[in-house]
Amino acid sequence: MSFDKLIGNEKIKQILLTSIKKENILHSYMFIGEDGIGKNLFAKEFAKMILCSSENKPCEECKSCIQFNAQNHPDFMQIEPEDSKTIKIDQIRYMQEKISEKPITSIKKVYLISQSENMTREAANSLLKTLEEPPEYAVIILTTSNENKLLTTIKSRCMKLYFEPIEEEQILQYLEKKGLNVELTENMLKLCRGSIGKALKINENKGQYEQVENIIQLIEKTDITQIWKNANVLYQAKEDIINLLDYMEIVIYNIITKQKKYCYINGISIIENTKKRILANANYDMSIDNLLLKLWEEIN
Repeated sequence: MSFDKLIGNEKIKQILLTSIKKENILHSYMFIGEDGIGKNLFAKEFAKMILCSSENKPCEECKSCIQFNAQNHPDFMQIEPEDSKTIKIDQIRYMQEKISEKPITSIKKVYLISQSENMTREAANSLLKTLEEPPEYAVIILTTSNENKLLTTIKSRCMKLYFEPIEEEQILQYLEKKGLNVELTENMLKLCRGSIGKALKINENKGQYEQVENIIQLIEKTDITQIWKNANVLYQAKEDIINLLDYMEIVIYNIITKQKKYCYINGISIIENTKKRILANANYDMSIDNLLLKLWEEIN
């Protein structure tokens, strides 16, 4: 894979390609953007170019490229949250042990820290020491969907590259080229926020989002007890509830703007308050009960 096979973010491609051509590789980068937007794919492709031993990078033929494509390059390491939760200090310490060893195959070594906002405070403070005085051959790339969770001192030592959302049409074209059977509504595409990863996830759980849309449609047509009975998707999707509530906001916003039904106008603030309650660990079922009741009262 090369940059021309990755869609979107042409400016970032040019910045990274220029740094490769001019051999002006910095010690630390931060790739910032929505989950599933392609930050890790860009980071890995950039890493392969950095490590490639040929003039035309990536050549896909040298020992370095072959090892990289086989996922066993001795000078590349990817660090991810353990159990999809946190990056612990032991992971950073292990990286620091390895970073002190000189490269084996390539001139440089590249370390990719994915979802870096999930580092524990101890891990972040430990990483800071390496960012302050990295070995001359080391390149560290951090990817994040929430830079506000990272230490200011870490951010100040990285070149920050902001990934823009991929256009909806490009997402559909990409998925079609891949031969994937993806059928997303206009509302579902808006929820993707320019992320192919999110588009795939939404498509997998399409039934949930259709049920959410059905709940909104029922609010004007039936009494609150029926709404509660038909809202099992909200009560059962605790792990994915914020995404479902985001989708509910998109559906309501479209009803306001396209159908001019202004009785829905306070619905978005009701949903936002529900998100805050859930994130603050309020009683989950009671939060959903209250959400549906308040929406029903407001709209009727």
